[in-house]
Amino acid sequence: MHPINKIVLFSSALLSLISSPLVPAQTASPERQKEISERGRHVMPFELTQTQHIFSKTETGGRQQVIARDPDNSEQIALIRRHLTQIAGEFARGDFSGPEKIHGQAMPGLAALRAAKPGQLHVQYKELPDGAEITYSAQDQSLITALHQWFDAQLSDHGPDAAPGMDHGTMHHGHKP
Repeated sequence: MHPINKIVLFSSALLSLISSPLVPAQTASPERQKEISERGRHVMPFELTQTQHIFSKTETGGRQQVIARDPDNSEQIALIRRHLTQIAGEFARGDFSGPEKIHGQAMPGLAALRAAKPGQLHVQYKELPDGAEITYSAQDQSLITALHQWFDAQLSDHGPDAAPGMDHGTMHHGHKP
């Protein structure tokens, strides 16, 4: 291959890698979103339409925030915190059965996350003034990619109740989209 072609190919691949986290996930069909919402009621104790899910990809994984749309809705905030505390513990043990029940076994990224060995995926819970967040981090690039795929799938399936966030260094906690 000619050296210039190698440079063009490398530049294209690099541009694709750099820009891919910024490309919004495609939105699932209204039928799929309705199905996800129905399944979610059996897993998530809070009202999906009264909350906003924010998925922020980072170089080492990402951050999932769930916040109450009404910061004075203490009932929804308590339900968010209880649920995210529970799933953070499950995820840290490699139990991703909750997302599987909502999104299905073929959910992008889920198989790789489920297969992570103990200590490969770090999961950290934190309360926010109007909800809570879980930060995921890994050193293994395949797990980071799986987290990003998993975030994209959730963004697609949850439609208007989910939004992509900014990268970890620029996101202000408690900021509503």
